[in-house]
Amino acid sequence: MGQSIPKVGLRPFLPEDTPVLAAIFVASIDELAEEDYSDAQREAWAGAAEDEGKFGKRLAGQLTLVATIESSPVGFASLKGGDHLDLLYVHPGFARQGVATALCDALEKLAAARGATALTVEASDTAEPFFVQRGYAGQQRSTVTVGDEWLANTTMKKSLGGDAPRGEMPGRPS
Repeated sequence: MGQSIPKVGLRPFLPEDTPVLAAIFVASIDELAEEDYSDAQREAWAGAAEDEGKFGKRLAGQLTLVATIESSPVGFASLKGGDHLDLLYVHPGFARQGVATALCDALEKLAAARGATALTVEASDTAEPFFVQRGYAGQQRSTVTVGDEWLANTTMKKSLGGDAPRGEMPGRPS
């Protein structure tokens, strides 16, 4: 018999969450993106959480939800403006257990309730398959500079009204 996975809870970000969310951010990048990005790229990317004050301000300045299991934070996601999914990170120990899905479901519903007709995301190569599965379509490949490193990602879009976004990239399941 399989183990029962505890239910994922969601709550708003609180400033005191910053240290644990910074740790989740770093662990997620370090462990989950290992096959897609070099050590130097992951180190530069994870460096965004080194200044916890700045990282906490970023989270507080957006609509940030914290995913919990048995009251402990295990992931987080944020909505920037009304229509851009900016951050989505899950602790590696809780990856592929519905945490990211619960976070995305909630942010998509909140964005739609606030009048957004579509959501965009700059998906890492690691996260791209997750977003494709959720109905996001690739719009363009990009590279971003983080410190001395270049990181590739894909700008993706999902219609919240039911119509598929235009400009889908090859490889998207039909």
